[in-house]
Amino acid sequence: MEIRNLGKSGLKVSAISYGNWLTHGSQVEEDAATACVRRALDEGITTFDTADVYANTAAETVLGKALAGERREGLEIFTKVYWPTGPGAHNDHGLSRKHIMESIDASLRRLQTDHVDLYQAHRYDHETPLEETMEAFADVVRAGKAHYIGVSEWRAEEIREAHALARELHIPLVSNQPQYNLLWRVIESEVVPACEELGMGQVVWSPIAQGVLTGKYRVGQEHPAGSRATDEKGGDKMISRWLQDDVLRRVELLEPLAEQAGLSMAQLAVAWVLQNPNVSSAIIGASRPEQVTDNVKAAGVRLDDDLMAAIDEAVAPVVERDPAKTTSPARREFG
Repeated sequence: MEIRNLGKSGLKVSAISYGNWLTHGSQVEEDAATACVRRALDEGITTFDTADVYANTAAETVLGKALAGERREGLEIFTKVYWPTGPGAHNDHGLSRKHIMESIDASLRRLQTDHVDLYQAHRYDHETPLEETMEAFADVVRAGKAHYIGVSEWRAEEIREAHALARELHIPLVSNQPQYNLLWRVIESEVVPACEELGMGQVVWSPIAQGVLTGKYRVGQEHPAGSRATDEKGGDKMISRWLQDDVLRRVELLEPLAEQAGLSMAQLAVAWVLQNPNVSSAIIGASRPEQVTDNVKAAGVRLDDDLMAAIDEAVAPVVERDPAKTTSPARREFG
């Protein structure tokens, strides 16, 4: 497994991380989820990403159980805060001091650890002053409950403002967690340059576009049984935007390129993401252990310039690049 620094920080992470967004506690049973975590460990993955909102806290619980007994110093455990958990009352969401301080303690209990290595703001909060949020994160760090702070799906200007406050507070804001893959490149024009300047790295999610870049979805064919496109617990909604005929036809053009490189389609997609020098780690998910084994083979792979150009040409008409697509929920009113 290739090991990289998280941005310009001293924290080292596995180039491929294991995440349990749409699987643990929802799409797959706990035994299968645990088997995937064990396989990830066997394959050299040391970085594990989750969030309190995943499966309404169940994903953290499953991950905590699966990692129990592992040497804590040999793991990098990431979680996030923002979205509502529980009944979703007026203080059950966002990045207020109240919600952050209550959420970190609850996450640590579920994860069976006294600290996380990275605590991330899952979205930008338009309802809370950024100063309040960053001061709360500073207290979390100083209490030893998190070593580093990150954000997820923040725009470049939001990242810059938060980083300036983090420097004043002397806390390490080191990463952003955006969606990024061959088809979704909205971070490239603004977010990546800002993070490169600030010394922050990307921990990217959905490197295989919810499975579309594996090539298993075909124009005019039924979706494979048990695939994310047939998951009525939420996976089908997330993947639907990629299941357009024009997208699937372009994805088919990647098959000979993957064969040329001696890679599976999934490996090609993950290797492409890792080629970006600002990407510190790519998060993979799995419902079966063999998927983990296949994906980790992308670590350390270098795609040559000709192959990168051919990939760009194959998918160019269906790539989304608009930086405005990175958005956080608008301000909401509560009665």
